[in-house]
Amino acid sequence: ADAADASAAVPAEAPQTPDGAGGRRGREETKLDAVDVHGMATKEATSPKYTAPLRDTPQSIEVVPQEVMLQQNLLSLRDVLSTLPGITFGAGEGGGGFGDSINLRGFAASNDIQLDGVRDSAQYSRTDTFNLEQIEVVNGANSVYSGAGSVGGTINLVSKAARQGEFNHLSAGVGTDAYARVTLDSNQMIGESTALRVNLMGHRNDVAGRDVEQMKRWGFAPSIAFGLGSDTTFTLSYLHQRDDNTPQYGVPYFFAGDRGFALPGLDTSTYYGYRNVDTQEIEVDAFTGVLSHVFSDSMSLRNFTRVQEVKQLTIVDPPQGTYCLANNLTPVGGSCTTGTGATQIVVPINTYMPSGPRGNVRDTTNRLLVNQTDLTSEFDTGSVGHTLVTGFSLLHESYTLDGSNEFRNADGSNPYAAPNHLPFTDPFHPDTWYTGPRNRTRTSKVDGELDNAAVYAFDTLKFSEQWQLNLGARYERNEGSSTTYTVSTAAGSIGTITGASAPAKNNDDLLSYRAGLVFKPAEAGSIYVAYGNSKTPSKASVNGSCTVGSTTGTNNCTVDPETAINYEIGTKWELLDQRVSLTASIFRNDRENYRVADPGNPDNPSGQQQLDGQARVDGVLLGVSGNLSRNWAVYANYTYLQSEVLQGVSNRQAGQGLDYTRGDDLVSVPKHSFNAWTTLDVGSWQLGYGVNYQGEYYLNQHSATNVSGPLAKADDYWVHRAMVAWNVNRDLRLQLNVNNLFDKEYYTRVRTSASGWATPGEGRQVTLQANYAF
Repeated sequence: ADAADASAAVPAEAPQTPDGAGGRRGREETKLDAVDVHGMATKEATSPKYTAPLRDTPQSIEVVPQEVMLQQNLLSLRDVLSTLPGITFGAGEGGGGFGDSINLRGFAASNDIQLDGVRDSAQYSRTDTFNLEQIEVVNGANSVYSGAGSVGGTINLVSKAARQGEFNHLSAGVGTDAYARVTLDSNQMIGESTALRVNLMGHRNDVAGRDVEQMKRWGFAPSIAFGLGSDTTFTLSYLHQRDDNTPQYGVPYFFAGDRGFALPGLDTSTYYGYRNVDTQEIEVDAFTGVLSHVFSDSMSLRNFTRVQEVKQLTIVDPPQGTYCLANNLTPVGGSCTTGTGATQIVVPINTYMPSGPRGNVRDTTNRLLVNQTDLTSEFDTGSVGHTLVTGFSLLHESYTLDGSNEFRNADGSNPYAAPNHLPFTDPFHPDTWYTGPRNRTRTSKVDGELDNAAVYAFDTLKFSEQWQLNLGARYERNEGSSTTYTVSTAAGSIGTITGASAPAKNNDDLLSYRAGLVFKPAEAGSIYVAYGNSKTPSKASVNGSCTVGSTTGTNNCTVDPETAINYEIGTKWELLDQRVSLTASIFRNDRENYRVADPGNPDNPSGQQQLDGQARVDGVLLGVSGNLSRNWAVYANYTYLQSEVLQGVSNRQAGQGLDYTRGDDLVSVPKHSFNAWTTLDVGSWQLGYGVNYQGEYYLNQHSATNVSGPLAKADDYWVHRAMVAWNVNRDLRLQLNVNNLFDKEYYTRVRTSASGWATPGEGRQVTLQANYAF
């Protein structure tokens, strides 16, 4: 459909899937249940592993399609996920460095991001949606679909690909905070069965409400498809994106008593790093090939291959250090003196002394090679109908990390080693220009590898028009290793690699499964109960590392995999001639046996971690999407989450009364969260309004130093956005967006440390875009 034709309440032409034509998956459109530009709902999942329409799939799945992203001008993965309830974000640092740090339904999900149904485990910032059809969030433990991990769920990014038909969509935008953006999405037929699609993007902006941070990027994503409309299709796609950003660490943030708070008296626009040093440079290259063949109306085969490399270089200066206020105390009431003896430093009143990982350099490279083959068949056994998918996948990943420090003398020595220090500065107007020595010196090096081989089967058994059984199982072999190199700190050889530890290896066989019983009281609805699990080995990601040779309770390379269980009861309905989709579910996610330290146990001399930890999240998810009337579309979700630590230490420690976190909420899990987006078409105009609410959540848990005292919470917040679009004619659409309409001050990406940092939410930003279809 033309970009300017959004006011018409008729179904848009749905994009062809990467599979091309073929079988049940090729000849029908296969997108998850979502609101398109006209508010209509589509019916199926993008992944071939889903063997039933979404209405009859016994699992809660949330989707943000491309059209909703365009209407709200959601540009990054974090932008999109911030409009879905129950998701929070970490403070930037993860196991693999700076990037998307996501908490889904109470559990870390940074390693559970997929691109077109296969793992995208590199830790980097996914800053643009220009080459995405939609983003799908599959909730609940589900490594049966996604592989090792996926405790809280999986986030799948669905790429654009060449398809049948011809269109050209050109968009250009300008706005406040130096916003400038241009994109092109062009799909052209070459003959009757070949199509070429090209997506281009160029973008820059300053971060609204901030003094220094800025984002610059460009991207190029061509795709060519052969054999469209025939039984055999082949699609080859390439993605290249290059970013040059300022890493966002935000402002100093603390918690004491029952509240979290930013540095008292600060201006939220203040930058605490060094503007002439800090950088985040990302380069993504991915080649994808999809070959599909239809044997008959009841059988088809699909082979998916991807080669990918992600490079990221970051130099960061988080706002860590000692902040001495006018009362000669830190914001949490501590002393303004750091260190002891000869290394003691007294920080003057109204002064900030930067410390911590200032000038920290991380140069990472992630490489991935994956091949996945799926056979889809439909057949009957007696009176039972089957839609069966069987398949296998082979994956190899590698990871390298070169760690350095930028702020060194020419001989590699640290000019700021105590009792020396970085210059004192004003805590409310810090010096953001670094003038000291810059001699990048290696401080660490780590290599990692991961191999995963899996076979799986999924079947929907249809017993009658009312009863269906959805089954799935996955067996995989997961083998990972990491090697840590020894870097010299001796004078004259600082930064030199002098050796390497023996590789820390973890090898596990994993069995995941899922079952769901579906009752259909009517064709338009379903009621289901479902049960599934997730398996997480000690090295679930190539970026991570298991630990060997320790007697402190952290030895975990030979610990059995963790297990999580998901229980779910739900219902899905399509109403008003299938224009509106309603979903509701209640669920329990039990993390049954996560790894915890076991220090000082005479019966455990190796210090091996124990699978004694237990945590639980109970919740409710409600959703509505579609056209309530011809001209009124709604997309809304609400989530309630009740989390609890059932046991946070080893059985031995729990028996000694040392389980201080028992009964605490999990950190970064809001009980209430809600989002809504609605559009109203009035003649040639379209009006849009959206609201996101995130409830307060805990930042810490009880400990030996706070056995029963208060726990700190981050404040809740509401954020509003608005859109006005004018369809000038069938080809031209002008769209005005206002993000954070009321310029609300709030904090996100809070570091759960008593003296850490948080990122202020972006301030009000106004953008104007012209979308031209030709």
